[in-house]
Amino acid sequence: MSEFVIIPDTGCELTKDLRARFGVDDIVRGLLIYPDGHSELTDPDWTNTTPEEFFTTMSEKKQLFTTSLPTPDEFDTVYRRHLSAGKDILALSLSSALSGTYGASCTAAEKLRKEFPERKIVCIDTLRYSAAMALLCAYANDLRSQGKTIEETAEAIVATRKTLHQSGILDDLFFCRRMGRASGMAAVMGTLVGIKPMADFNASGLCHVIGKVRGYKAGYRACIDYMKATITDPEKQLIIVMHSNRLEEAQKYRAMIEEELHPKETLITSVGQACGPNVGPGLIAAVYFGAELSEDLSAEKALCDSILQKK
Repeated sequence: MSEFVIIPDTGCELTKDLRARFGVDDIVRGLLIYPDGHSELTDPDWTNTTPEEFFTTMSEKKQLFTTSLPTPDEFDTVYRRHLSAGKDILALSLSSALSGTYGASCTAAEKLRKEFPERKIVCIDTLRYSAAMALLCAYANDLRSQGKTIEETAEAIVATRKTLHQSGILDDLFFCRRMGRASGMAAVMGTLVGIKPMADFNASGLCHVIGKVRGYKAGYRACIDYMKATITDPEKQLIIVMHSNRLEEAQKYRAMIEEELHPKETLITSVGQACGPNVGPGLIAAVYFGAELSEDLSAEKALCDSILQKK
C-alpha cells in the first residue's frame, strides 16, 4: 500500500501546531489582496500580523481585503515535492461554493499525473471552510492512522462531509453579502442593530442563514439547543469553536458547550486570512459532526424556528 500525504489549501486555516497535530503534511496557500492592491500569500501562522490587528482594520469597513486562488506554480511546487518523494496525495479543498480552488486543484493534479503516472492524486471538494474543513483534515488523518487506503479515506470524507454542521452567530452580514458567501436572508437582512443571523451549511457548501436572534445571550442559547438536536455522540467528539476577533465571546460559548454537551475536547481557533475577508469580524461558531443535513435545509430551518419560538 502506497503512503499518502494530506494536503489542504489554506481554507482549513490550521496553524503550524494544529497542522502537526492533525497530520496535515503540507498546505497550498492562496493570495491575500490588500486594500492598496498588493498581494501576499495567505499566512496561516500569522507571522505577518495578528488576528486582532487583521480584523480590527476591517471593523469600520474601511479596509476591505479580497482573496485569490493559489497560483498554478504554488500547486505545482507543493504537490511535486511529495510526488517526487514517492508519496500519493489526498488534496482537500475549500468549498467550491466559496472558491475555485477545488477546480484549480483538479487541473494541477491532471497535469502532474502525466508526469507521475505511478502516483495517485485524489482531489476532494470539502463543501466546508475554516474550522469545519480542519475537522475533515483531522478525520482523514485518523483514517490514515487506522491503515485506510487513500481511496478508502477519500470515500469516507465524501460520505461524511454533509454531516458536518456549523452552529453559531455573526454580528454583521456585510462581508458575506459583499462576496456572495451567504444565502438565505442575506439579501434582505442588512445590518440591524443587535440582530445576529444563525447559519448552517447547505448542500452546495454555502453558509445559509436559518434564523436570527437578538443579542449574544439569546444567540448562544439557541445555538446550544440547535447543537443538542443535531449532534451525534458529543462525548466522542472534538468540537472546534472558530471566531473572528471575538475571543472572549468564543470562550463563553465554549464553556456552555462543555457544560451542556460534554464533548471529548473543545478547541478555539481564529478564522484566518483565507476566509476572514469573506466573513469579517464578529463570527462565533462551533463545528461538529451530526445528523446528515437535509438537501434544502428545510429540516434545519424548521428546527431553528421551533427553538426560536420558545425564546
